[in-house]
Amino acid sequence: MSQKNLADLAEKMRDIDIAMLSTHTDGGAITGRPMSNNREVDYDGTSCYFTWARSRMVADIERNPQVSLAFQGTKAFLVAVEGRAELVRDRATFAEHWTPDLDRWFEDGVDTEGLVMIRVKASRVHYWDGEDDGDITV
Repeated sequence: MSQKNLADLAEKMRDIDIAMLSTHTDGGAITGRPMSNNREVDYDGTSCYFTWARSRMVADIERNPQVSLAFQGTKAFLVAVEGRAELVRDRATFAEHWTPDLDRWFEDGVDTEGLVMIRVKASRVHYWDGEDDGDITV
């Protein structure tokens, strides 16, 4: 087994479009939602996703910012991320992370009313790649 680093994982994660973002609900349950990476992200330990400010996911994060992300690639490549979510409401920051694919969901782009960006900063990343697995502290 060889220990991978974050750059190794980023290379393999590049083509993963969907991540499952899990939050803690007000009742204590854990719930997951699919979120798109838009396949244009170079993973550096921080992930950004756009959603509606009035969503239950945003309410969950406001109550408890500890979240997890799950990524599944090809050939049994899996990544689990533990991290802290931050809610961003700044349009200039939206523009830094915006891709044209997002216009499908948010027709007014970064000016869409009620838009919020979730930024997840990883603290720990666990990967499994067939028989090789390990943890990376970020």
